[in-house]
Amino acid sequence: MARRAVALDGADAEARARLANALYRQGDYEGGLAEAERALAISPNLADAHGEKGATLIFSGRSKEGLAALERCVRLDPGRSALRLNQIALGLYFSREYEAAVEAAKRAIWSYPDYPNTYRWLAAACGQLERTEEAKEALEKAMAIAPAAFEMYIRTRPPWMRPEDHAHMLEGLRKAGLPEA
Repeated sequence: MARRAVALDGADAEARARLANALYRQGDYEGGLAEAERALAISPNLADAHGEKGATLIFSGRSKEGLAALERCVRLDPGRSALRLNQIALGLYFSREYEAAVEAAKRAIWSYPDYPNTYRWLAAACGQLERTEEAKEALEKAMAIAPAAFEMYIRTRPPWMRPEDHAHMLEGLRKAGLPEA
């Protein structure tokens, strides 16, 4: 659908941002980044384009660059930032900045307490920091809020997450108390 929207109107920045999302979620980081950049060339203040650029960079292993784009996205559109605040937390986690990941996750949870994915990153970061009780509490919350989604992200590596990042996430979750499969 995103490809069709771009084919119908190549100057539609929102369609290009959606295509960027679709591409990086298939593991096509180069394609996703190219589409996000095209969207930003058309509309430099389009929050979603900054968000897609940030997510693509983070999931492709370029967390530092991705974090800057995500921060800009949140500044441009703070009212719709649950996903982006979560991505900031995971970008910090992937960068092994666990203390900062904990703070970012807590900020996201404070703003969006029902968004389930952020608890996973809080649990993993606390696990890496050996903050056992806090890690266990976050892990239990992550599993309770959306059990099917939690299982999906844990048991099966999503196509947009590099194998080494998935293994790193699992390492933190195991330290938080996740039982072996």
